[in-house]
Amino acid sequence: MSLLEVRDLKVTYPGGAAAVRGVDLALAAGEKLGIAGESGCGKSTLALALLRLLPPGARVGGEILLDGEDVLTMKWGRVRAVRWAGASIVFQGAMHSLNAVHRIGDQIAEPILLHRRATPAGARRRTGELLEQVGLPAARASAYPHELSGGQRQRVMIAMALACDPRLIIADEPTTALDVMIQAQILRLIEGLVGEQGVGLIMISHDLAVLADTCDRLAVMYAGRVVEEGPARQVYDDARHPYGRALSEAFPTIGDPASRFAPRGLPGDPPDPAAVPSGCAFHPRCPVALDLCATQDQPLREAGTRRRAACVHVGSDGTVPPDGDGATGATGKAAGGAADGGSDGGSGSGAADGRGSGDGLGAGAGGVASAEGDGVRSSAP
Repeated sequence: MSLLEVRDLKVTYPGGAAAVRGVDLALAAGEKLGIAGESGCGKSTLALALLRLLPPGARVGGEILLDGEDVLTMKWGRVRAVRWAGASIVFQGAMHSLNAVHRIGDQIAEPILLHRRATPAGARRRTGELLEQVGLPAARASAYPHELSGGQRQRVMIAMALACDPRLIIADEPTTALDVMIQAQILRLIEGLVGEQGVGLIMISHDLAVLADTCDRLAVMYAGRVVEEGPARQVYDDARHPYGRALSEAFPTIGDPASRFAPRGLPGDPPDPAAVPSGCAFHPRCPVALDLCATQDQPLREAGTRRRAACVHVGSDGTVPPDGDGATGATGKAAGGAADGGSDGGSGSGAADGRGSGDGLGAGAGGVASAEGDGVRSSAP
């Protein structure tokens, strides 16, 4: 039995915005699943829906099976018991998630006191252990959030997520707004803790390179749907859906001057969830769209061993033609240059600038570009 199984999940906000449109996912214990996509693709809504954290008025359909039990049909008392103890979440933006007027030790201890029925002394002791586990001195428990750096606050959020030994951790862009070196440290910390404790991990990011380096499997979302899924490194290196390929190609190849100085990108923005285009939602931006893409939505098809992609070009052999081949009546053209990946909600795949030194270590806009030699794509942890 899977630790987590999501079946035909749909989320619609008041006003008709369909943020998630029929998502199917599965996660085994000890597995790391990455979810990638631009801002506005439904990634964070999916994460919140898994633990019923959506705002009032949101309509949710489908099934979310956690250890075989449907989260959507649980009574509220059971939902509260599952949060933190069964599954926990690391929210993006630690400064906004932590309570500014409470010491971090008290905030970490709260779920321990509620879910583990620990004594105050036991909760303080466990808090110190958790802080040391994530690389902070136990004495920092008396600090307020504003007294910590961004990386330290993110470590506190991870400690809180681990407080009640959950079987599933959802990390929603855990490295947002951190500098590249701290990003790498946080990612290695999460990866190490998941490996040691055997918990399932869902990591959400707009950065495909980070997910390919950290996760076992990767799902690419666009306009509320999963458009490609498969082994993380394979999806990054050889995406079968044009959108997955565009995200991957936004990162330059170190050692390739043409790639470094002219990274490929994707024009336009993801569609408004309240006005999703007919047919395949990606067709207005797709460089290989056919006439039928404007009228016929594409289901996920087998695209190789343990791989699926929702594209009309994916044939029985799981291949997709290069950009421009076989495209009649195309409705979009891929433009050179990277899509802007601003944090203001604009689109973009976070292209790295790839200015690498001779030893293959270069700084990218999305993080540290690491490579052992020429011809390796930048990885922005």
